[in-house]
Amino acid sequence: MMKSIPISRRTLAILAVLVPLVGLLGYVALRSGPLAPVAVTVVKVEEKALRPAVFGVGNVEARQVHRIGPTAPGRLLRLSAEVGDTVKVGQLLGEMDPVDKDDRLRSQEAVVRRAAAMSEDATARHTHSATQARRYEQLFAEKATSEELLAARRQDLQLATALHSAAREDQARAQSDLQALRSQRASLRLVSPVNGVITSREVEPGTTVVAGQAVIEVIDPKTLWINTRFDQVSAGGLAAAQPAQIALRSRRSPPLDGQVQRTELRADAVTEELLAKISFKALPDPLPPIGERAEVTVYLPELPKGPVIPNAAVQRQGKQVGVWVANGERVGFIPVKLGRADLSGHVQVLDGLKAGDAIVLFSEQALNERSRVHVVERLTGAAP
Repeated sequence: MMKSIPISRRTLAILAVLVPLVGLLGYVALRSGPLAPVAVTVVKVEEKALRPAVFGVGNVEARQVHRIGPTAPGRLLRLSAEVGDTVKVGQLLGEMDPVDKDDRLRSQEAVVRRAAAMSEDATARHTHSATQARRYEQLFAEKATSEELLAARRQDLQLATALHSAAREDQARAQSDLQALRSQRASLRLVSPVNGVITSREVEPGTTVVAGQAVIEVIDPKTLWINTRFDQVSAGGLAAAQPAQIALRSRRSPPLDGQVQRTELRADAVTEELLAKISFKALPDPLPPIGERAEVTVYLPELPKGPVIPNAAVQRQGKQVGVWVANGERVGFIPVKLGRADLSGHVQVLDGLKAGDAIVLFSEQALNERSRVHVVERLTGAAP
């Protein structure tokens, strides 16, 4: 028979203190120490239609830019338009120095008048010669004149015909030369080809310019658009006529309505970006400066209903993309196949989840398959 070991009161007192303390330490370790569950926020997978959108950045440009200048070299005499002026089609914007063109024009007009007078005189002579030739033809038929006189009248008619033809050619040549001088004189007048706005004065009066050199630049404001770049990865489905929002960098007003005018067939191979032209539905007032930076959001067609989750819930484990699914105090990593995303932070799930699944949105530390979790409404520092 075993003998009982006597326990002193002191030992009992120590045990009475240590046992609760060990229990307390164990509880603390399980609740707030390294073995404590990880605080997480959880959301349900939603079943809804997603409207994806793509974001791009571009610059204000004009499709129709008219760079107006002389067709012949010369000195700029005057400019009557300033940058920012609104102009009408046909409005005089400036003029080149005519030098001696006005004198040459007056001289050629005198040549035309002389040629016209000579042509009129030759026409009268030709008419008279033709009448005389017909008269002598009739007289000869009646044997009332000689063959020699008839031959003379015929020769007079031939000469008058030749002189008449030459006079008409001289008149036509003089008129053509006059028209050429008038065209040259008119080309010295710099006029607006469209209803538009002056965006640049390239040279000032007194400057000598060469043929074809731009003196002044006019744009048609109706052709303003944003030359925009989009990331190739996210720009799939971008097409003409899709609605867009345009935010000009210089303005704090709400974004302007626009639409995709066209997408370019040539992409930027270096930056891996697609190019598209985004037009304004209504021109902003005042007009934005050419070259201003703009941020563009294009809304793609709405997708059919399906599972949708916040982008923030998506995690990567090794080479797999997925989410942590919560099941009580335990979590498991589920690989998913993702589709398109919208600009509000949601992404479509093509495979791996169904509506109603509880997934971890945020966690206070990295999770693994052995993690224990407890759900909270919100983590400190996490997005609401």
